[in-house]
This record gives sequence, C-alpha cells and structure tokens, in this order.
Amino acid sequence: MDTSNFLRQLLMIGIGTTSLVAERVRQISEEWVRDGRINSEQAKGFVDDFMAQFNVDQKTLEEQMQRQVRNILQDLGVPRQTEMDELRGRLDRLERQLRELENKLWR
Repeated sequence: MDTSNFLRQLLMIGIGTTSLVAERVRQISEEWVRDGRINSEQAKGFVDDFMAQFNVDQKTLEEQMQRQVRNILQDLGVPRQTEMDELRGRLDRLERQLRELENKLWR
C-alpha cells in the first residue's frame, strides 16, 4: 500500500471539491443578483461568509481524516516515521559495532 500516493489522492479530491463548491456558490449568487433577489454586495457577503464557514468545516474534516488515517495505519502495523528513524539509528549502530568486531578479529 503506497500511503503517500493515497494521501496525495485524498488531498487532490479535497482541493477539487473545494473548487467545485466555490464555483457553484458563486454561480448561485450571480443568478440571485440577476433575478433581483439580492444585490451584488449581499452576494459578495454571502459568498465570503459561506466560503469562510466551508473552510472551517473542511479544516475540521481534514483533521478528522488525518486522525482516521493515522489510526488505520497503526491498525495495519505501519510504523510511524519516528519509529523508522529510530530503527535506522539502531541498525547503523549495530553495523558499526559489527565492523569494529570484525576489525578486531582480523588484527
């Protein structure tokens, strides 16, 4: 499972969704202005308010998704980056110790 590709796809879906929602909200506000339901200042305020609320909701959704992805990866036994770094450090130390022992044996 390529988690970085999966996360990248999720990010792109989120960006695409945001763009579609923003465009649709602008279209609706323009229709309302043309129909005389609201004036252009009200339309701008409506779009700004809606997008601000949408961005807050989307941020909360992204945080929840990140938490869920972390939990899924943990359940699958995928180590975190800090754990991988720690294991690499331990492996480097063991390799160094092995080389030192081999050098002692050959002297």
